[in-house]
Amino acid sequence: MQPDEALAFLKQGAAQIISEKELREKLALRRPLRVKLGVDPTTSDIHLGHTIVLRKLRQFQDLGHQAILIIGDFTGMVGDPSGRSATRPQLTHREVLANAATYREQAFKILDPARMETVCNGDWFRTMSFEDVIRLNSRVTLQQMLQREDFRDRIDNQQAIHAHEIQYPIMQGWDSVMVKADVELGGTDQLFNILIGRDFQKDEGLPQQVVFLLPILEGLDGSKKMSKSLGNFVAVNEPASEMFGKLMSISDELMARYYALLLGQAPSTGAHPLEAKKQLALAIVQTYHSTAVAEKTLAEWNTRFSKRDLEHAELPAFSAGTLQTADLVTVVWTAYREAFNVQKSRSEASRLIKQGSVELDGTKIRDPKAPVTLKPGQILRLDKKHAARIA
Repeated sequence: MQPDEALAFLKQGAAQIISEKELREKLALRRPLRVKLGVDPTTSDIHLGHTIVLRKLRQFQDLGHQAILIIGDFTGMVGDPSGRSATRPQLTHREVLANAATYREQAFKILDPARMETVCNGDWFRTMSFEDVIRLNSRVTLQQMLQREDFRDRIDNQQAIHAHEIQYPIMQGWDSVMVKADVELGGTDQLFNILIGRDFQKDEGLPQQVVFLLPILEGLDGSKKMSKSLGNFVAVNEPASEMFGKLMSISDELMARYYALLLGQAPSTGAHPLEAKKQLALAIVQTYHSTAVAEKTLAEWNTRFSKRDLEHAELPAFSAGTLQTADLVTVVWTAYREAFNVQKSRSEASRLIKQGSVELDGTKIRDPKAPVTLKPGQILRLDKKHAARIA
């Protein structure tokens, strides 16, 4: 593509670019740009929120540019304070590396390995002396750090800011120097950190990176940022049926945003919201599994929920064990845990029963204390997404 064409293509879906003029000038250099994305393995999963920047990075790759994926094995021990109202729990280096073990594999569901350079920032931080750390810290003032909205909010709310958190943007900025980034991608909460990288590059006599910010995806709850710690996430490596079911649970309003941010398109005009949601879930499962798996998952969902034909659906087995005769709330609470590895409280299980979500062989039971006798082959529906067969 010509520079103007490439710029128009790349800026689709961007929240902010600093600056478009600089990006066009870099595109006009007619050489592969070094496009940086840093990820901290604070958990073992990449979720759909991460895929927004990964898909943009793939677009750069498709135009012939070089992706630089930085695995933050050292920054992961600090934890990014961006947008946080409290200090992140600290992880050991061993824990971070364990989380990072499958990051490349998950990222390759989107990125092209042929145009990918993967590095760990521990490669350079591990060799720094304390004198080096002091010199690097001297380039940033405390006043700069306290300009951050998240830090100001914590001060106003009398919440602690620990000294190691102030190191995070400094470390992320130095990453840009070490990999000689031309462009750095990140969510809108990364503006301060990426600007620090520009400052460090200027100090080192390097061309400054372009700041390329993408929107942040809300989680399944529709309000807070998608996060594994909040339980409102869809991981790219989770089973297709679980991925599909989670996406079918989102609100109609959130569905339209997921279409825009995850697929780069709008729902079909005039489509019923339920059908539009199915097509969204189908497309995402197809992306991270396969077309065959996605079509099978859709058919299974239709059998289980649309047609309500649970008798012929493939359901997880739930062994009644000692619960062959027990009160319903105990049965439901145990079934979630053993059949789906979902931790529900007894009060949550009781609420589902009272609102009519729970059925045994098609019969609703609304009394949490009702004694039930379980037999092999019976079907226990727990809610709209979960049903199990008694083994």
